Amino acid sequence: MDFLIFQQINNFAGRNIYLDFFGIFCAKYLGYILILILFLFLIKNFKKYLPTVIKILGAVILSRVLIAELIRFFWQRPRPFVENNVNLLINHSSTHSFPSGHATFFFALSTVVYFYNKKTGILFLVASSLIAVSRVFCGIHWPSDIIIGALVGIFSGWIIMKFFKKS
Repeated sequence: MDFLIFQQINNFAGRNIYLDFFGIFCAKYLGYILILILFLFLIKNFKKYLPTVIKILGAVILSRVLIAELIRFFWQRPRPFVENNVNLLINHSSTHSFPSGHATFFFALSTVVYFYNKKTGILFLVASSLIAVSRVFCGIHWPSDIIIGALVGIFSGWIIMKFFKKS
């Protein structure tokens, strides 16, 4: 099932220069824009947004550094381009793919933002979804890498918010 969904998404790659550009942009650069937006908020009102940024850092460390790397240690799944003939739009090392580090990182970040501001959080979650799906489109992740990564990120953001609420 994972391979079938991967093919359905990845088969759109290489057919249209504009779609390829958009996919590559989302997969490689959209995340930097989200981080830049956070820094701009921090610069705008340091005292107001510092607690949010600290919670985001906690969620990101929990999701990406701890949980995702622990899963990768035990489940060493190769990337789609290692085993298959895919439409690869981005060069990437053949490190383990499960779960997606990008998905864990950006969904954790977006979940914390959502707890503070629903409208901005929804925009961040949409951007995180674009980042995640584009990584499948570009041929470097399986759909299940993305789904589990997103769930790990959302769970981590939720846990951090619950932890800080109690303290």
